[in-house]
Amino acid sequence: MYESLVSFPGNLFAEFERLQRDMEQAFGTVGRPSSIRAVASGSFPALNVGSTPSSVEIYAFAPGVDPSKLDVQVDRGVLTIAGEREAVRPQGDERQAVYAAERFAGRFKRTVSLPEDIDPTRVDAQYRDGVLHISVARREAAQPKRIEIH
Repeated sequence: MYESLVSFPGNLFAEFERLQRDMEQAFGTVGRPSSIRAVASGSFPALNVGSTPSSVEIYAFAPGVDPSKLDVQVDRGVLTIAGEREAVRPQGDERQAVYAAERFAGRFKRTVSLPEDIDPTRVDAQYRDGVLHISVARREAAQPKRIEIH
């Protein structure tokens, strides 16, 4: 099964990385995610999700993604970020071998459950320097109101 481990390979570390990928694929990510809202490491794009009294803020770290290929939707309290990142190949000779390919390329889709008090008609999305910032406003009725005492 692992004939390459019987004979000494030219790049031992590459073989260990391949073996680790095979093990992760066979056994999954044991012990992950560490939080109910988190997903396994390596998911693309990585997300930071937080909230303020007036909005929910989502930051998607997606360097190298063409903003025109991003699709952001809010439907029934679920935010969906979908898109595609093109594969970057080394320039030069067609016979050039790639020994490590750690950068994610291809189609992706991430979903985030939003609180019940968000307003799906008030969503703002901006892409700058490889970071997609999405701000989803909360409904006015859900905002805390200060009551003046007479």
